[in-house]
Amino acid sequence: MITLIAHAKINLFLDITGKRDDGYHLLETVMQSVDLSDIVTVELTNSGITADCSDPTVPKNEENICFKAAERFFALLGESGGAKINIDKRIPHGAGLGGGSADAAAVLVGLNELSGQPFDEETLLKLAAQIGADVPFCMVGGTKLCRGIGEVMSAEQPYPAVCFLIVKPDFGCDTKSAYADYDRSSVPRRERRAGEYYNVFRAIYQNDRLNAIAERLTELGADGAELTGSGSAVFGAFSDEETAKTAARQFPECFTAVCKPMSRGIIIVDEQLTMDN
Repeated sequence: MITLIAHAKINLFLDITGKRDDGYHLLETVMQSVDLSDIVTVELTNSGITADCSDPTVPKNEENICFKAAERFFALLGESGGAKINIDKRIPHGAGLGGGSADAAAVLVGLNELSGQPFDEETLLKLAAQIGADVPFCMVGGTKLCRGIGEVMSAEQPYPAVCFLIVKPDFGCDTKSAYADYDRSSVPRRERRAGEYYNVFRAIYQNDRLNAIAERLTELGADGAELTGSGSAVFGAFSDEETAKTAARQFPECFTAVCKPMSRGIIIVDEQLTMDN
């Protein structure tokens, strides 16, 4: 069995640059790992894949992205292997924080370790891109400029924020619907400027609640505030942790987390090579 920390991500900058023939949207985004995380345990079994989660709103088994990750891993391995996956959920679902993608990345890393590392990082990243657009980044983490559907990554200079306050209201945003809204919109391309926080989806939504959270974060001392992913979480970038913690108390009706930037996406914390008989 292996236990892994799967870190959330925020999008410091996010714009859409086009659309592929297969329907996938092309992105330009700067992603940052933060220390808000799920705990994922993976165990090899004789046959069958199960995926369970502490959050009852997260799909289980075949509908869970982790099930898909395990299925694709064993297919590439050429074996009909089995795995038992459990997710201790701390990253809010439907927030744009990449929780599902991070969990899937952890499953790939965990299965690779348990199987004796049959695949190098390059192969795992290619496999990750087949599972979800954010999965490759969530595997490596840090601060990356991501293009394509998110799989073309290059190192980016970290933003100067010491910490981030994440605020998620009591509703989520559906990613598929968000991209459909973009296709119906006429929001122009945004030229990226160094250190700028921007998210095309907030420009599309024009949601009063999300805008109010972002404005309140800047009033409370954030150097910048923006939506992450397709929402609904908003983050504020703060230059000191105490100011961020004080600001968090101003959102009692929301999920809040004061997070520090991380240089890695998936971290293995415990490994015990066993087979469940």
